[in-house]
This record gives sequence, structure tokens and C-alpha cells, in this order.
Amino acid sequence: MNGRLVGKVASSIGKGLVAGVVGTAAMTVSSSLEARIRGRAASSAPARATAKVLGIKEFEDDIAAARFNDLSHWGYGTMWGVARGLLAAAGLSPRAATAAHGAAVWGSAAVTLPALEVAPPFVFWGRKEVAIDLWHHSVYAAATGLAYRLIDERT
Repeated sequence: MNGRLVGKVASSIGKGLVAGVVGTAAMTVSSSLEARIRGRAASSAPARATAKVLGIKEFEDDIAAARFNDLSHWGYGTMWGVARGLLAAAGLSPRAATAAHGAAVWGSAAVTLPALEVAPPFVFWGRKEVAIDLWHHSVYAAATGLAYRLIDERT
């Protein structure tokens, strides 16, 4: 593989990781505000999915479970930033890369969570819950895309 291409891909991955942190922060704010307004608990889906994949059956206490949930949420969002970086490295325009990234993130969750028996398929959620979930994932994708673009313009 050409050294210049390797450098471009590595740079795009690094930018994507940072952008993924920014997107995760934006989604965290969005979902935290929505949860507070609606009086619901924070989502435990990230931790339940990660625990299932890793074979973790239980946690020492509620604090350990909450920490694992935060770690899962932030790790998941940060790592999905890599995909955003790779879409840019592949030559997609910023708008197309952000749209493809958002669709991939939401689509993978819509498939993976039911497959892991963490959540029912989204067709059973109701329109309002699907719209809210799409909103939060759109916030993530838009913030990740904007952060990626700003980082990319400065380098």
C-alpha cells in the first residue's frame, strides 16, 4: 500500500476518533435533556449490549453498572467516529459522509440491539420513540460530521 494512502487513512481515523467523541458528547446532551423532560431513566442499552457480547452476567453494584454503561456509550460513539473518518478518506463529500455515517450508526443499532435481545425491533417501538431515537442519532451524526470537517480544515 502506498505510504501517502496509509497516512491519509491513518489521519482520517484519528480525526474520526476525535469527532466521534464530540458527536457522543452532543448525543449525550440531547438524550439527557430528553430523558429529563420526559422523566425517564438514562438508556442502559449500550451496557446491556456490550455486556452480552463480552459475556458479562452481572456487576458488583449499581455504580459499577453505571460506569460500565458510560464506558460502553462513550466507547461505542467514539469508535463509530472511525467510520466517519474512513468515509472521508474514501472520498465522500462531507454531506454524503455524514449522511452515510448516520444511516450506518442507526441502522446497525436497529439490527444489533434486537439480535442481542437488548431491545425489540424498532417496528414495535411506536412512531414517537422511533422519531426520538432517530433525532438523537441525527444529533450524533451531525455533530460528528461538523467536528470532522472543522478538524479536517485545520490540518
